[in-house]
Amino acid sequence: MPKVALYNVSGSQVGEVELNEAVFGIEPNTHVLHSAVLLQRASLRRGTHKVKGRSEVRGGGRKPWKQKGTGRARQGSIRSPQWKGGGVVFGPTPRSYTFKLPKKVRRLAIKSALSSKVIDNAIIVLDQLTLNTPKTKEFANILSNLKVGRKALIVAPSYDDNVALSARNIPGVKFVAADGINVLDVLSYDQLIITKEAVQKVEEVLA
Repeated sequence: MPKVALYNVSGSQVGEVELNEAVFGIEPNTHVLHSAVLLQRASLRRGTHKVKGRSEVRGGGRKPWKQKGTGRARQGSIRSPQWKGGGVVFGPTPRSYTFKLPKKVRRLAIKSALSSKVIDNAIIVLDQLTLNTPKTKEFANILSNLKVGRKALIVAPSYDDNVALSARNIPGVKFVAADGINVLDVLSYDQLIITKEAVQKVEEVLA
């Protein structure tokens, strides 16, 4: 089973944590990771794009010239697609881009994402993470103690208002609860900072 160091908020190592191999120690499946990221990004699309077809643009009720005898190509409406100001052919219309993946595939994707962080040594496990009041400066000091200078995803066992409010003003830092951890967030941030209790919650769900 993979082992990682356990730190406190002062940045000192206070022990080791043995991670569940079925969750944090698998060979990452890149195809499944790509599918999961595609799924999440697709679900973020609003799909409100719209163009007008020839039946929706204004004008064109009269035939521009008679069918025969002019020497010109026959035309039925000045709002046909080939005319300036005409309708658009096969343009985008409102639609949903969401699709579904099997439950086992989604579980494999999050396991692959977590395992990739362990392989890259980009995971930091904290013994606990609590703040008495929302203090951005205090939270920034914690990150500094842990030598986190890049984009970081903070995962706690449950939603904590004080931690969330302290983290939200720091560029490149995002806070989520353990039940809200997802593939896109794990892969988008350079480092994963997760509490020991949050690790246990994630393992209970995925193992």
